[in-house]
Amino acid sequence: MPLLNVWDYEAAAAERLDPGAHGYYAGGAGDELTLRDNVEAFRRWQLRPRILVDVDTCTTATTVLGQEVSMPLLVAPVAFQRVAHPEGEVGMARAAKAAGTLMCMSTMATSTPEELAETGVPRWFQLYVFRDEGVTRDLVQRVAGSGFTALVLTVDTPFLGRRERDFRTGFVVPPEFPVASLGQGGLTPAETFALVSASVSWHDIERLASLSGLPVIVKGVLTEEDAKLACEHGASAIVVSNHGGRQLDGVSATIDALEEVVTAVDGRVEVLVDGGIRRGTDVVKALALGARAVLAGRAPLWGLAVDGEAGALRVLELLQAEILSALQLVGCTSPADVTRDRVARRRFET
Repeated sequence: MPLLNVWDYEAAAAERLDPGAHGYYAGGAGDELTLRDNVEAFRRWQLRPRILVDVDTCTTATTVLGQEVSMPLLVAPVAFQRVAHPEGEVGMARAAKAAGTLMCMSTMATSTPEELAETGVPRWFQLYVFRDEGVTRDLVQRVAGSGFTALVLTVDTPFLGRRERDFRTGFVVPPEFPVASLGQGGLTPAETFALVSASVSWHDIERLASLSGLPVIVKGVLTEEDAKLACEHGASAIVVSNHGGRQLDGVSATIDALEEVVTAVDGRVEVLVDGGIRRGTDVVKALALGARAVLAGRAPLWGLAVDGEAGALRVLELLQAEILSALQLVGCTSPADVTRDRVARRRFET
């Protein structure tokens, strides 16, 4: 049977991956309430199409922080991608480049920043702050020197969430897949997380921008209070994120938190959102609620698991085709044309 959408690729990936590896990528924290709600929440928002609009000429292209991309969907940071497929982050980067979009690389990658740079993909680097300032400084300077154009500071992980699927399967990242970006030969995940600081503060945004000369994007904002603080402390953009439901279970689905953050930001910085993206219609709903673009992690990861670079590219192409179709059918000629009136909260029957 042909694989026609993200759901098909997710099912195929579940068949190909070891149960422990699949659970690591697919699972969330606690009862996985937020993990499920990230997807289900999109059903609470309904599109409001406008008819008799000339959409013969329509484009999915947009810009994010001035970077031209083929669509308002970027590849989110996902750790340890060589566990999913031997091509790992390099295969994902080549797919993102071929699709004309941008990739955000995880600190917990099984490839080095330099290897990713060789692919030529437009790229950001997702960063954890380490207890040893020298480790953070050296990594940031390597990233800047390798042509990454922004740091994505993850702020919702002072400690790892309790991910019970991994406990049940006994999954640990195999030793042949160390964190390649740190240390000679890389470090194990446990060694790396032991280095991560739980004392990150708002002042680290300014410090990291000064160290790198790069814009700092704050990833992990869910409230208007933190959105305002991010703007006040020099963030160049915000990602509304709950870490894919993998940290604090029971928090808001990201699509439900998006408008609160957008309102608080009031146009001062661009706002992006991740979590639960499975369809092009999800992307258009996010645009209508004020997102500049979305980041998708699991969706292209399932493509990578199924068929390496080719699979990841196919998923990105499918999503771009769905975005184009959704734009045309909702009566918009580009992502910039999507306004708040194109979406409404669904009214549930009592």
